[in-house]
Amino acid sequence: MWADTELSLHALADRPLPLAREKRVGIDLVNDEVDQELQKEAEIIRGVMALLTRTLEEITEQIRLNRSAKYNLERDLKDKFVALTIDDICLSLNNNSPNIRYSENVLRIEPNSVSLEDWLDFSNTNVEKADKQRNNSLALKALVDSILSQTTSDLRKQCEVVDLAFENGLKVIKDARDKLATHLAKVMEEIASQEKNISLLEKAILDQEGPAKVAHTRLENRTYRPNVELCRDVAQYRLLKEVHEINHNVARLKETLAQAHVELKGLHRRQLALQEEIQVKENTIYIDEVLCMQMRKSIPPREGDELSGWSGGSCPEAVC
Repeated sequence: MWADTELSLHALADRPLPLAREKRVGIDLVNDEVDQELQKEAEIIRGVMALLTRTLEEITEQIRLNRSAKYNLERDLKDKFVALTIDDICLSLNNNSPNIRYSENVLRIEPNSVSLEDWLDFSNTNVEKADKQRNNSLALKALVDSILSQTTSDLRKQCEVVDLAFENGLKVIKDARDKLATHLAKVMEEIASQEKNISLLEKAILDQEGPAKVAHTRLENRTYRPNVELCRDVAQYRLLKEVHEINHNVARLKETLAQAHVELKGLHRRQLALQEEIQVKENTIYIDEVLCMQMRKSIPPREGDELSGWSGGSCPEAVC
């Protein structure tokens, strides 16, 4: 369980979410709420890892002490078993036992022998040390349960905060993208309308060529009237007026056409700008929704995962 917890935290700490979000472009490359909450999450993870590392060191030391107490108890128990076996053999001896014999210097006192009080103190000390380490282990296990429960709760809460920030951010970005798309559709309609208007203006200018040529031809032909017939009559003035009106109309149409072309270029620039803005939003949505969110869903702690279900208690598979 502890190893799984540590691996999960390393996965959380090492995940490249900030790096993925650095691939946002343009105005979307901003230190938004998601970035801020991700930074808080990274700080919490680093704090949890530091706490778990210190706790793991305490656990390692406690396991060493437990093994030392276990070794002393087992050695004492083994010695007592050997001594008990020897005393059982001695108890079974009698005058008719086949293996009885005289031994030299049997009245000697072994230099490494201990008194009864020392013998009792030695065993009692081993038992007391073992009980102390056992109690320390129980207290440490309770502390570990509390740490795992609290850190898991902290991680899960911050995970939920980050997930909510992602969801809210995605909603805002998608709304902005949809508004841009709606505006782009209107711009495209305006472009189509303006292109149609330009076609009509060009046709209107072209349509003026016929009447203009007719008026010019009439005026040119009338210059060949002989002698006094070359008179500035009403027809002459009407033809001159007609040419002026046609020239004025064509000039006005060309001016309107030029303005229409300027407006069309402006609309095309706006179209490109909107398309770029939409692409920026799509890029951000892909990064947050596909790269980041899918990655987060693959890494605990999260509802339904092993860590989120931690409720304390000793692990029956634990070996000291």
